[in-house]
Amino acid sequence: MLSLNAFLPDEAATLALGAALAPALVPGIAVHLRGELGVGKTTLVRGLLRALGHQGPVKSPTYTLVEVYEVSRLHLHHFDFYRFHDPREWIDAGFRESFNGRNVSLVEWPERAGGLLPPPDIEIALEASGSGRNASLRASSPTGIASLENTASRFALLPSAS
Repeated sequence: MLSLNAFLPDEAATLALGAALAPALVPGIAVHLRGELGVGKTTLVRGLLRALGHQGPVKSPTYTLVEVYEVSRLHLHHFDFYRFHDPREWIDAGFRESFNGRNVSLVEWPERAGGLLPPPDIEIALEASGSGRNASLRASSPTGIASLENTASRFALLPSAS
C-alpha cells in the first residue's frame, strides 16, 4: 500500500493534482473520490480531463449518474452515486459492465454503492482545511501504486504517516 498527502490551497492546485494524475491512468484503473459536497471532487476530474485534452464542459454527473469521455487513449467513466439511497441502485443502473478492465472509472460517492463496487486501485479523499483542502491519496493495488508513484513525480505529494 502507498499513502500520500498534499495540501491544495486553491482550485488551481486541485486542477493541478488532477492534471498530475492524468498521465498515470491506464485502462481498467478505478479511482474512488471521497469528500463532502463542494470539496473539489469534480474539479479534480476536470483537471485530469483537461490534461488529457478534453476541451468541452466537465460537469458533475450528480443527475445523470455517469458522464462518459473518450480522450487521449482512454475511455473514462465519471460516476456520481450521491443520489443513491440503496446500494442495489448501482446494480439496477447496469454499471457493473463499466468496470470491465478497459475503462477508467472515476467514482464520486462510492460508499453509496455499498460493497458492490470492485475495490479501487486509488482512493482520493478531499477534506476542507481553512481556505483550501487536504488531499489524501491511497493506492492498494500494483496498478494503483505505480500510478501514484508516477503522479508523485509530477506533484508535491508527501508520504503519509499511516
